[in-house]
Amino acid sequence: MGAIRNLVEVVLVVEDLERSVRFYHDILGLEVISPPRAPAVFLRVGAATAGIPPQIVLVPRPADMPLSTGRRLHHIGLSVSSEDYETERARLATAGFALRGGVHPFMPVDAFYLDDPDGNEIEIATWRG
Repeated sequence: MGAIRNLVEVVLVVEDLERSVRFYHDILGLEVISPPRAPAVFLRVGAATAGIPPQIVLVPRPADMPLSTGRRLHHIGLSVSSEDYETERARLATAGFALRGGVHPFMPVDAFYLDDPDGNEIEIATWRG
């Protein structure tokens, strides 16, 4: 077995940095941890493990990068406690997001999905076990 222990970050190229920060910070509640003038926005997801906080990094699409012709990222999975699952589902539905259901192929989780402003699919999941 290799030495890899945890996922540290997912980096997304976004069309509108401010719009994406509003989604990930204001809507999903992730904490911005990057300094104010950084070229990308780093958002902490949960608690740090081994000193490195898990994070989603938003990078503005450079003008010379072609627009995507389709989804390249399947989805980002974020967890909530089982006590918060239904409340979070209701909160996001009330905020106007189209939520989709889903069934994990082998783990006992409940999950729903929504899209971020750039069309990336976000999974919100909780452990049923």
